[in-house]
Amino acid sequence: MKGRNKAIGGGGFHHVAMKAADFDACVRFYTQALGFTEAVRWGEGDGRAIMLDTGDGNYLEVFAGGKPGAGEGAIVHFALRTSDAAAALGRARAAGAQVTMEPTDVDIPSQPPKPVRIAFCKGPDGEVIEFFQER
Repeated sequence: MKGRNKAIGGGGFHHVAMKAADFDACVRFYTQALGFTEAVRWGEGDGRAIMLDTGDGNYLEVFAGGKPGAGEGAIVHFALRTSDAAAALGRARAAGAQVTMEPTDVDIPSQPPKPVRIAFCKGPDGEVIEFFQER
């Protein structure tokens, strides 16, 4: 995929990585509840890892061997682009995610203002997920 950032010869995110305390439950959540698909998997035991395609060629990389309750760290949250924040949050909730913010319309105070609808939940390892819908 050719990007427009000439300084680094590409651009955009390739993946965000996280460690999961329960690798299998984490993979189930992102594939079954949120519709991600497996791109590549490797390793065994706590050395396992998987790249999950989020749907547009960007990936979530999940490593086994995380500590329970690690949750929020240096990355505050990651946002998933969606055409329906309420429906995405509903899928996450049905899969057991803890909802921390119901779908809310927000105008980002930029010039011009950017109208969006956002919703937040916590994934299986406490990671904060934002569903981001442009209005």
